[in-house]
Amino acid sequence: MKIASLFSRRVALAAVALLLVGALGFVMLRSGPLAPTRVTVQQAQTGVVQPALFGLGTVEARRTYLAGPTVAGRVARVLVDVGDSVKAGQLLAEMDPVDLDQRATALEASVARAGSAAAAAEAQRRDALARRELAAANAQRYIELGAKNFISASAVEAKRQEQASAEAAVAAAEANLAAARQDRQRLAAERAALRQQRDNVRLLAPVDALVIGRDAEPGSTVVAGQAVVKLVDPRSIWVKTRFDQGRSGGLAPGLPASIALRSDPTRALAGRIARVESVSDSVTEERLAQVAFDQLPPGIAIGDLAEVTVTLPGNSPAVLVPNAAIRQLSDRTGVWVADADGLRFVPVRLGHAGLDGRVEVLAGLKTGDPVVVHSERELGSRSRIKIVDTIVGQRS
Repeated sequence: MKIASLFSRRVALAAVALLLVGALGFVMLRSGPLAPTRVTVQQAQTGVVQPALFGLGTVEARRTYLAGPTVAGRVARVLVDVGDSVKAGQLLAEMDPVDLDQRATALEASVARAGSAAAAAEAQRRDALARRELAAANAQRYIELGAKNFISASAVEAKRQEQASAEAAVAAAEANLAAARQDRQRLAAERAALRQQRDNVRLLAPVDALVIGRDAEPGSTVVAGQAVVKLVDPRSIWVKTRFDQGRSGGLAPGLPASIALRSDPTRALAGRIARVESVSDSVTEERLAQVAFDQLPPGIAIGDLAEVTVTLPGNSPAVLVPNAAIRQLSDRTGVWVADADGLRFVPVRLGHAGLDGRVEVLAGLKTGDPVVVHSERELGSRSRIKIVDTIVGQRS
């Protein structure tokens, strides 16, 4: 009787143990590490993706002007401030002229004196010409009288000497006149140079511009070439943008772009690709392009960050899959396909990607192939899967 009871207990314990093992195995196969990986599947579709590029950039100006003196000096006054719009030729600031005005007055007097000296030399020349003409006439008359023996040869020779002296006086007067004129030209050139120096202390706007910097205040001393006021041409403001090299195929000048400034991200500004740089950044693997505004927004700030979206030319219809479905297996790019043959990795050749999350598949898939988009874990060729509608808390 005791033996039968002991046997019954052992059988019951064994049954309970088997039940527990079975339950544990069921749980492990359903929710444990041996459970199938939950995945979401979407069929590949035929459609047209609108290729676009997204990049980050900085607002810059391709034409910047630094208004400063050509010689060292002290700033006398600054008439503009940051944010002011100025016209070409407008006075921005003025340097202390020191003694330029006094030197200019002295040179004006010297030029006037040189003019008087030239006038006197001209009068002396006319007097010498008149004397030469008279001496020539007298010499000719004496020569004729000497030929008729009315006067002596010594008298004729004296008149010839007077004529030669008159010729020398004319030459001296012409030389003095030339020297006076040259001296006047020299002084006039010095006056023009001094006027140029005086004009240089007046810092004028070279073009219609926007003031972005006031680097010196009245009373401060600056060296030659140091900027007192910084200007930019508003018409030259653009966004220096960086695009991923791997997606920059087709990027060309003239393509439309949408610009969202970081200071006002809710407003999209129209623009276009103005220039694509011929040198890329090999470290960050980015392509550089300049994006111009169709219409410059008011209150834009140099150095403001911007998000740029460039619309590329459209493509012909192709097989499209979600970008999240693209996987890397070893050195191959492809997708996991879950069809009647089971789970398999299919290498693909990709085309353009759109900002809507879809990418072109140029080779490797056909329309209707069930592609794994999201999965709980990394997949392998022997992975067991369970297709579900959504995976909560899982990333792409």
